[in-house]
Amino acid sequence: MANREMAVYCFDTLVSHYNKEDTPPPAFEDSIHPCFVTWKKAVNGGEPRFRLRGCVGTLEAHRLSSSFKEYALNGALRDHRFPPIQPGELPSLQCTVSIVTDYETPEDYLDWEVGKHGIVIEFSDPVANVKRSATYLPEVPVNEGWTKLEAIDSLVLKAGYDGEITESVRRRIHLSRYQTTLFRMHYSQYIAYVKATRGSVAPTINETSNHAMTLS
Repeated sequence: MANREMAVYCFDTLVSHYNKEDTPPPAFEDSIHPCFVTWKKAVNGGEPRFRLRGCVGTLEAHRLSSSFKEYALNGALRDHRFPPIQPGELPSLQCTVSIVTDYETPEDYLDWEVGKHGIVIEFSDPVANVKRSATYLPEVPVNEGWTKLEAIDSLVLKAGYDGEITESVRRRIHLSRYQTTLFRMHYSQYIAYVKATRGSVAPTINETSNHAMTLS
């Protein structure tokens, strides 16, 4: 199960990177699972809203301690869809850690439930004659308000297909579904955790450090 200490470890990893310090050891029981790390940033407005700032993970099982450390940094600094997260954004950040469970292969590309399943699609591009694939975590279609068909079409585009999405293209899809356990933590909750469990003041960023913010 995803838990608070896993999200704390991701924040620890990012803060330690900015300060060029060693990351504190993880406080969760290590195991081997597929996982993802998602960073979102709070945006101004009446209702609390968050926009995606980076998400990296794998559907292959690896040791969680090394995976969370790698994906926390890659999601924050190397997700090619977004500019690297800057230290000044920390107070607005939310981290979600997701652990993948119950991986299944249904017979039909619509045989899954919005909000329950994450989905992976693989298909042969009839235009470019290449294999394409992409995935969405379970919460993505819910957050976007998509139907199953809308989520599938969006995922086809995410995979890099730039032709017309017809039923013939959809029927080429080989879909797998999975479920996740997840835990979300805002930076303010991370600060409170550090103060309560480590008896220390809030982590600070050494502004004189030469942060590696242009990693590709």
